[in-house]
Amino acid sequence: MIYKRGDTYYYEFELRGRRYRESTRQGNPRVARQMEAARRTQILKGEVGIREKKPTMTLRQFAEQCFKPHVESTFAAKFKTREYYLNSLKNLMAFQDLADKPLDEIKAESITAYAAKRQDLGMEVSTVNRELMVLRRMFHLAIEWGKTERILPQVRMIPGEKHRDSEGRDGTRHSRAVESPQHSPHRI
Repeated sequence: MIYKRGDTYYYEFELRGRRYRESTRQGNPRVARQMEAARRTQILKGEVGIREKKPTMTLRQFAEQCFKPHVESTFAAKFKTREYYLNSLKNLMAFQDLADKPLDEIKAESITAYAAKRQDLGMEVSTVNRELMVLRRMFHLAIEWGKTERILPQVRMIPGEKHRDSEGRDGTRHSRAVESPQHSPHRI
């Protein structure tokens, strides 16, 4: 059976009690069917042994070996940005249920547990969301750099974040959202 995810076709079949599911890296359904048939034939003829899965780095290994050096070199001239990333990284690595899991075994439940623990420690929603944004960036880079074969879970922000407001000269409260020029009280 072939199926489509995004623009790519995948095949899935069961043979001798084992499920095979792989990407064809193709956008053409006819080619995908041919690739599925060729793979079945290879397995039946015994030409192909079991493909060994590459061991995947843990989140901690990825953070220390890849992400931290990337942050330090990319933001060398931006001290506060670098410190923001490194502080968030330190807090993420302190949560062992997340940090010591291989990248391709991290589930949304682990991320939710991390966010809940940080909130239980008295952290504001905005603080936890900034740390989750760093985790999201790490996941995107891990996929981009080929450190995992699996698509990692989507990191969702926690709702209920407080936004800054400011008080105008006339005493009215204004949100810090940028106003479009046509709705601005100060027209040019």
